[in-house]
Amino acid sequence: MHEEMYSVGEVAERLGLHVRTVRGYIRTGRLRAVRIGKQYRIARADLDALTGRRLPAPAAGAGTVEVSSIVQIDGVDRAASDRLATLVLAAANTAGHPARPLRVQTVYDEERHRMKIVILGGAGATADLLHLVEAVLGAGNGLLTGEVEDA
Repeated sequence: MHEEMYSVGEVAERLGLHVRTVRGYIRTGRLRAVRIGKQYRIARADLDALTGRRLPAPAAGAGTVEVSSIVQIDGVDRAASDRLATLVLAAANTAGHPARPLRVQTVYDEERHRMKIVILGGAGATADLLHLVEAVLGAGNGLLTGEVEDA
């Protein structure tokens, strides 16, 4: 099976973008690419995924599961929210399958002292992240209050 491959320049031309922008997409993981020597090559399917074109339906038995979760945490101050957001985002960026990364957004409502964490991704990786949040919130270990003891 032969798959069309494009250079960074060809992708930039097709999308009307600067070559540096396409390289930035590759570096940040927004566009998948294969490095061959000193050049990148982008598969047609990866370009289609970036532009939002419909991909062919997966073969029978090869389906994927995606989960959407919203975690609401009441009674937290801004500093605790920032610490938890940093922890959750770091965990999301280092866990899961590289082809299907977790997407995480955190929001803090100053007026209500409420934080929301929105998680989109595979079921297993999402469950792992939710277990981490539960462990941090239920541990009474001071991570949210900033009272972490020295070991």
